[in-house]
Amino acid sequence: MSTATADEVSIEFLEAFGDAWNQHDVERLMTFMADDCVFETTAGPEVGGKRFDGRQAVRRAFERVFQIFPDAHFGSAVHFVSGNRGLSEWVFTGTPSDGTRLEVKGCDVFTFKNGKISHKDSFFKNRKT
Repeated sequence: MSTATADEVSIEFLEAFGDAWNQHDVERLMTFMADDCVFETTAGPEVGGKRFDGRQAVRRAFERVFQIFPDAHFGSAVHFVSGNRGLSEWVFTGTPSDGTRLEVKGCDVFTFKNGKISHKDSFFKNRKT
């Protein structure tokens, strides 16, 4: 099994992935994900947050983000790629149905395989306003 190198996954790749998030384009988001992808959310019952395994589960999790935050936006993004690992830092803004506006700095830590995201692990600051 080969892993992606910095030549296969670039900063431009992560910029395009971020653009798909800001366009709320789940179909496009899934083109960046490996078949056996994993997504670990910022919170949940497990030490790594809530874990979603496989394309269908990850797709549903991505769709859920847009259901909870119809105005979700990831701004001020900065990306890094080194070998088969990458990182995107961003400021997330969004408003859930209760009307409270969320603005928080966070990051995604990625593992790449064959030019796709095999693991997306999300983190953000716990902000009290």
